[in-house]
This record gives sequence, structure tokens and C-alpha cells, in this order.
Amino acid sequence: MNRRQWLYGAGLMAGVGQLGVAAASEQKEESASQPKPLELSQYEPKSMLQLHESHVERSKFPLIDFHTHISGSTKSERGVELSPDREYLGTAEELLAVMDRKNIRAMVNLTGGYEHGLAEAVGKYERAHPGRFYTFTEPSYSRFKEPDYARVQAQAIEQAHRDGARGLKILKTLGLYLRESITSGTLVKIDDPRFDPMWDACGQLNLPVAIHVSDPIAFFTPTDRFNERYEELNNHPDWSFYGGDFPSNAELLEARNRVMARHPKTSFVVLHAGNFAENLGNVADNLDRFPNMHIDIAARIGELGRQPRTSGKFFDKYQDRILFATDATPHGDEYPQQVFNDKLYEIYFRFLETEDEYFDYAPAKIPPQGRWRIYGINLPDAILSKVYYENAARLLRI
Repeated sequence: MNRRQWLYGAGLMAGVGQLGVAAASEQKEESASQPKPLELSQYEPKSMLQLHESHVERSKFPLIDFHTHISGSTKSERGVELSPDREYLGTAEELLAVMDRKNIRAMVNLTGGYEHGLAEAVGKYERAHPGRFYTFTEPSYSRFKEPDYARVQAQAIEQAHRDGARGLKILKTLGLYLRESITSGTLVKIDDPRFDPMWDACGQLNLPVAIHVSDPIAFFTPTDRFNERYEELNNHPDWSFYGGDFPSNAELLEARNRVMARHPKTSFVVLHAGNFAENLGNVADNLDRFPNMHIDIAARIGELGRQPRTSGKFFDKYQDRILFATDATPHGDEYPQQVFNDKLYEIYFRFLETEDEYFDYAPAKIPPQGRWRIYGINLPDAILSKVYYENAARLLRI
């Protein structure tokens, strides 16, 4: 090979090398410009806003948490409790420690059960610590197929009252889970006349009915990319009531309204911000129609706090009919929006007592109900004292 041939070959190789470097650089630039995939569950954005952060360790006034779950049935099937026997989620001593730190005068255990389970729950908390705990009874759905169930259930309310029950709790079992053969067959409607004697008994005995008939409206829509609670429903697919033979949210609320209309002497506390926190106009219309209707705010500050101006006006208008509540469940760590601990209550106090902006509605790294944050509504003292204590005290007659 002569010198000319060697130089030609070397130049050719250098050109190829430069082309390779250029191509690699171009591929790198193209790769950098492509979006990088990230699982939604791994996304934990940190807000860049520089905002005032209040830390409200104790409520401004003593409070009653109207909606907690200290006990539950030991046997359930397809959403229906089948045993009066109770399991207990927290001891009175550990509950009282948090209560004293947070200025909680009393907790209402809505799921106190029935029959001997109710009597046991009342003795374990309420009678052992008078004035600190109140217990609600529940229907005995396990007896639903008995031919005289309507009479049996009304009598059970009377016995529960004698055993110390301070009200009746209706889970969404009625309307969404209870069926004609208890766990199979056609769904039983909320306004089924077989329950009329039970509602009447509560009215006669001045026992308020804490009623939960529906869930967030997103639970009744497809779990797809348009659903604002996609993550929550994807993690808990059994929470979806879209499809099948489930009634719509509107049908559930209409059936509930027929019950309140038929039983005007019975006080109803419609839980979770009237079961329609996404539409406070609808809740307001129902409060106007039914003077025997009240609401609590349990597990719905995530909704109320992202519409703070609307919520502030709503609290002002219905200040005598709104009850403080959290849905707190001891050791319910898998549901951070309702786990019983100091942080949960501090978030509620911050929502009700401050003007803070854009803060988490649950003690969790990732918002458990939806990808948003909330704003405080800074209630005046006169309204705050009613919501925290006076409204619940009046209904519970304490």
C-alpha cells in the first residue's frame, strides 16, 4: 500500500468515526427530548409555593367527634354484618390519650352493633368512662328473612335504647349490599316499608339516625382516565358501584329523601356531608326541604376544602345543622384519610380554624382520595363552637 492509499483509508475511517459520533449524539438528543415514563403511584410532587403553615394542636373549643368506628362485627359477608359479636379496634386508654391532647370531649362509636354485642360495647367504653364515649346501635340484618322482621327490628331498637344506645347507625349496607336473601337476590331499597317501624321507633325514643347511603359520585362512574378518583378506585376496585344492578347515586338519595319525608319526627344525620359533598347546592336544597335533616363532615374535608368559598357560605347558612366528625378508625393505617391519630385531627382543625392555603387533607405522602389539596375556611367562633360541640350535644341530649 503506497502513502496515498494509506491516507485515503485513514481519512475514510475518520469520516466513519465522526459519523458514528454524530449519530450517537443525535440519538442522545432525541432520547432526551422523549418523555420519560413514570408510574402515577410513584409521583410525589413537592409544591413550590411559599405559604404560611399553621399548626393547630388543639381545637379552639371542646368537641364531639360524631362519627368514629371503635368496634365492628366479627363476621361479615358481601358487605353485610352477620354477627352481633364485636371486635375492638382500640382500647379506651389509648383513645383517651389522643382525645385529651386534641381537646376531644367525646367520641361517638357509630358501629356499636346490636344485641349482646351492643351491651358489651356500651359497658366497655361508655359506662367505664362516662361522658367520653357514646354508642350507636345497628340493624340486625341477619334476621331480615324472618316473616315479622319489621316488628322484630323495631323492638330491637327499643331494647338497644334500654342497653344504652344513643342512636342508630345505617351503613351503606342498606341500598347497596343487603339483598332479599341477605347476601343474594334483589337489592333491598332504602325506603323499603319493612324498615318504617324502625325509623318510627327512633323518633319516639329521640334516637338520631346516622345514615350513610351513598359514596363519592366518582364511585358511580367508570374507573377510567377521566375519573378524578382513579387511583383510589384502582387500589380498591370493590369500592366501585358502576354497573351491575347497583342503583345510581341519584336513586339512592331520592330513596333516602322519601324516608326522611315519611318520618318527620325522626332526626337524621346524613353522613359524609350529606353524601354529596361535590354538590353542596343539592345538599342545601335537601336541608331546606327536610327540617329533620342534619349532616356531618366525616372524611369529606378533601371535597369541602377545595371549594372554600362555597363551603364557608354553606357553613354560615347551616351552622345549626352541621356536626364535626372524622370517620376516625383506630389503627386504620391503610385508610390515611380516617386513621385515628393526632395528625388527622390537626388537619381538621386547620381546615376549620385557619385561612391556610393549599395543604394536605390527609396525613399521607400521596393524597388517598384524589390529587388535590385544600384551603382553610376560618370559621367564626360562634359557628365553630356549634360545629365542634353544640349541635351534636343537642341531638345526643347531653
